[in-house]
Amino acid sequence: MRPHNIVKLLRAIELIARPQGAGIRDLGQELGIDRRSVYRLLDTMQDLGFPIYDERGEGKSKTWRFESGYLKKLPNLQLPELKLTVPEVISLYLAKSDMAALRGTEIGTAADSAFRKIGSLLPDNLFAKLDRVRTLFVAQDKDAKDYAGKEAIIEELIRATLEQKSCRVTYDSFSTGRRSRFRIDPLHVFERHGGLYAFVRTTDYGDIRILALERIAALKREKAGFTPPEDFDPEARLAEAHDLILDDPVQATIWFSADQAPYVRERKRYAGQWTDNPDGSLVLRLTTSGRGDILRWVLSCGCGAKILEPRELADAVRGELSEALCWYDDEKIPSQP
Repeated sequence: MRPHNIVKLLRAIELIARPQGAGIRDLGQELGIDRRSVYRLLDTMQDLGFPIYDERGEGKSKTWRFESGYLKKLPNLQLPELKLTVPEVISLYLAKSDMAALRGTEIGTAADSAFRKIGSLLPDNLFAKLDRVRTLFVAQDKDAKDYAGKEAIIEELIRATLEQKSCRVTYDSFSTGRRSRFRIDPLHVFERHGGLYAFVRTTDYGDIRILALERIAALKREKAGFTPPEDFDPEARLAEAHDLILDDPVQATIWFSADQAPYVRERKRYAGQWTDNPDGSLVLRLTTSGRGDILRWVLSCGCGAKILEPRELADAVRGELSEALCWYDDEKIPSQP
């Protein structure tokens, strides 16, 4: 099931879980789908085991509800009763510990509130020392980006992504050093290295790019909707890239010393792509995008890595090392004329 369909499913659960339930028309209007799609969604819910039923109200209209025993009543809302296992609780707190990018923002505060509510739904005898679970997972956020003051932009972008609405953005590009304005179709929001990013399709050119959310200076959600490209798979796109740069594929052969080799072997993404040498070193052959990311990776390994192919990539590393060496041969610091 695609992410936007999962969102519709969760929203449908929320609507049907209300005391008044939800009719076909209500679901269609709230979810932005036609009558036939509503029935398909209800069939999906039943296939997944949700105990829903329909009852006829006044006239011929039907209202869909959850079976009463499935809902756990709270002071001001009704939700499906959560019967979480210990591994499920741990997985939730693992996910929470990886939300460093949102700490200090209104969204981060809302996430903390949501986890407190989840905790209130757990059976008393399931995890008596829930505070102990929290202390097991500590996330270091010293490299996380600061999104204070960007909450409204992030919220609008996420809303536009869920509702499939186009946006006008003002964006500060580090690569060009300029501020530009353009129209986008937001496709997918994700976290990487303590930062939030979005896959977007530019409506002027039709290409798919990655935008860093902290560099969006302004965003306006439009009324016009869009249809996501059928062949777009965010997980596959990220798997193809070495890090965050999406450009033409690069085929590279890289030697890693015996000291660096274990760190390469432990990465699942490189499985089956290396050849082990008798001295413990290895040769990695990979096809990926992100030429600059590969250069930074090899340079970060110092003398523990060497690009064997292609020649132009090896020359680029040699040039970077030569230029860096010049700074150490010169008594002046780089900022001086």
